[in-house]
Amino acid sequence: MLSVLKKKKVWIPLVLMILAIAGFLSRSRDKAIIVETETVKRTDIIHKVNASGRIQPEQEVQITSTITGWITEITVLEGDTVHPGQHLISIDEKQYRPRYNQALSQVKSSEANLRKVQSQMDRTKTLFSQKLISEQELEQIEASYQMAVSQSEQANANLLSAEDELSKTRLMAPKYGIVTSLTKEVGEMAVGGMFNPGVLMTVADLSRMEVEVDVNENDVVNIDVGDTSEIEIDAFPDTVFYGVVSEIAHTAQSLNMGSQQQVTNFKVKVGMIDPPDKIRPGMSSTVNIISETIKNIISIPIQSLTSRPENYREIGNNKKDGKKNRGNADDEKENNSFLSKKNTIDVVFVLEDEFDGETAPEGKKYALVRPVTVGISSENHYAVKSGVSENEMIVTGGYRVLSKELNHGTLVSVKNNPRKDNEKFDKNRDNIKDGVGD
Repeated sequence: MLSVLKKKKVWIPLVLMILAIAGFLSRSRDKAIIVETETVKRTDIIHKVNASGRIQPEQEVQITSTITGWITEITVLEGDTVHPGQHLISIDEKQYRPRYNQALSQVKSSEANLRKVQSQMDRTKTLFSQKLISEQELEQIEASYQMAVSQSEQANANLLSAEDELSKTRLMAPKYGIVTSLTKEVGEMAVGGMFNPGVLMTVADLSRMEVEVDVNENDVVNIDVGDTSEIEIDAFPDTVFYGVVSEIAHTAQSLNMGSQQQVTNFKVKVGMIDPPDKIRPGMSSTVNIISETIKNIISIPIQSLTSRPENYREIGNNKKDGKKNRGNADDEKENNSFLSKKNTIDVVFVLEDEFDGETAPEGKKYALVRPVTVGISSENHYAVKSGVSENEMIVTGGYRVLSKELNHGTLVSVKNNPRKDNEKFDKNRDNIKDGVGD
């Protein structure tokens, strides 16, 4: 009797353990990967090229001097409006006024000498016509006249040069604008030169502004002059301005040449439409250039697009438990490294009720690989050229599930939609209220 009791005590724990293991295996087989989904629909795809840059005037003039001298007068202040021909800066003319006066005196002297020689030549011609002098004397006076003419022309050229230098002691406004910067004060030296003169003042027309941005070489090919742009200025939060692409550089600017971080950009100018009054040159800005718009086209969320090898059908799946067999290390390695294969294609995972003649259990679906061809993208969607149809349900997440865990024919469970749950709760609550009211 005692022996029978001991055997029963031994068998009871074994039976319980077997039942527990069987229940665990049963739950494991019933458990599927949970995915997020979305229905394929038609949307408007607006392709935008994003770039950053700074605000600058469309027309800006730097006032410089070609002569060197002390600044004696500045007639404007920073922020003043100036008009064409308005006097801005005076430079000491002490060393230029004497040169002008000397050149003017030489002109008067040469003109007087020219008149004298011309009178002599006229008299000599009269005498020669009367045969009172020889031809040699006539030739001599004609040569003297040519020399006098040459001296007069040289004196006038010197006068023009001296007059030009003297005029540069008074700097005038070349066009309408606002003084945006003054780099010198009265009493400082204006350093002149033809090749590297010092900037004394900057005048810009702030009513016409533009944004100069750096656009990557991969995006610049999609941009054309005249494209509409959205402009966001850091100094004006929550405000969107608009502009038009006015210029695209033909020469690239490369950064970090010869390194792995090398970047090739092109300068693009976007003219602003109706800039705000308090805008200032140098403000930081972000531009979204609208390069293409497609209306009412079948589209998929960006996060739903992933890659799989061309032989995706050969990658095995256990349709019963919804997961690849993880007991084989070689299979696990293959599953994690298939994206590194060269022959990959763009795909989405479409949810279906049937796969290989089998019907999915209640509440679950099969995720089937569907190769797709996509076109341009907006901020959130790709335009679809082929591969999926409207109203099909596709997997959109999570990222790890899409990138590594899902294979062709994987059994999945759809994640509950909080919005639908809330709508169902609100509907039940309204029904309860109606019942209480009755």
